[in-house]
Amino acid sequence: MICEHSHDAAVQRGIATVSGSLDRLIKKEKMTAEQKGAAMARIKATTQMADLKDADLVIEAATENEGLKLKILKEVETVIRPDTLIASNTSSISITQMAAATARPAQFIGMHFFNPVPMMALVELIRGLQTSDDTHAKVEALSKALGKTPITVKNNPGFVVNRILCPMINEAIFVYAEGLASAEDIDNGMKLGCNHPIGPLALADMIGLDTMLAVMQVFYEGFNDPKYRPAPLLKEMVAAGYLGRKSGRGFYTYV
Repeated sequence: MICEHSHDAAVQRGIATVSGSLDRLIKKEKMTAEQKGAAMARIKATTQMADLKDADLVIEAATENEGLKLKILKEVETVIRPDTLIASNTSSISITQMAAATARPAQFIGMHFFNPVPMMALVELIRGLQTSDDTHAKVEALSKALGKTPITVKNNPGFVVNRILCPMINEAIFVYAEGLASAEDIDNGMKLGCNHPIGPLALADMIGLDTMLAVMQVFYEGFNDPKYRPAPLLKEMVAAGYLGRKSGRGFYTYV
């Protein structure tokens, strides 16, 4: 089930994105048109929170804003069953802290998917201090049923992958800001020299520079360590509204 809290247009964009992803699988002959039709028929789009009342699992996937996430979670809890599990797709915010703000901390877990979700096999399962073994086992089984490969992670700022990845991207932004190389050369250097499938600046644009900044701020505050300070250029670009692909401009320009 897809639940969009704010606007019908956003729901329709989400449905269109899913449809487009399935079309690409058809083109690669990994799915038939009939299978796509069956999959799309199983998706129910809604802007009404009450439609979640029969869900077994709710996955919150709002932007990296803790206040917004907690507001949504509190509203979700007013309509779901007592035994329903809740997962957050946060990439950096404390699962323990979010779980504590709910009425069912033992049934709360992090379920961090990676972009682009249709192509990336990994799901980080983040256990808060309160997460029960039963909750973890059920969400782990679901992840495998979805064809994903789950890894289990203790609660900590950035968890595992982003703890390593985001400081690397942040450092690439420092390198670019210092004029050491062009964005293209930085990205080509990491692709050709480190065998990365996409360069760090292009990846930042894909993630969203506002999301990157939010993650680095969580690291900086969570670890109280200056090595996690967000690059000043990253702050400046976000302030200018240069957020990457979603705004049409980041380190590159998108039409």
